[in-house]
Amino acid sequence: MAERRTTARPYAEAAFALARDARRLKPWSEMLALLAIVVGDASMQRLLDDPRLPRERVAALIIEIGGKHLDVAAQNFVRLLAENRRLGLLPEIVALYEMRRAEAEAIVDADVTSAYALSDAEQRKIGEALKRRLGREVRITAHVDASLLGGIVIRAGDLVIDGSVRGRIAALATHLNY
Repeated sequence: MAERRTTARPYAEAAFALARDARRLKPWSEMLALLAIVVGDASMQRLLDDPRLPRERVAALIIEIGGKHLDVAAQNFVRLLAENRRLGLLPEIVALYEMRRAEAEAIVDADVTSAYALSDAEQRKIGEALKRRLGREVRITAHVDASLLGGIVIRAGDLVIDGSVRGRIAALATHLNY
């Protein structure tokens, strides 16, 4: 996994630079996500793995599938990835690109897991508290995990806040074992 990310990094950086210079960060996010879906398809995977198929043909097929959703720069990006046999790295490229985009836009993605579904007002309140603490805009993705028993677990970048009942019980058990 680390090797794939390392190989994908220069391509993600190049895509980010192109998008930033053109002031098209969000459209590039959408184009890259579409490309990752296309190359993630099982049928497409077989084509990518077929050494007999010319790389130009694979690139042309992907560009044709993307159609009007891919601008000229994105089409050239696909050709570059195909030429270097790196189309299979698109999921990693997307992840790295999105990290750079969030950093550039001063946005942090927060995963909030709770024992029950959070209301919009609760999500907004959590988002405001995280914004004050982190000094950045916060995008919340909420999940429900009944095994938490109660409370919430927040993951935002390197920050992890475990306010769940399950987490407190685990901490108490650890403390009692020492």
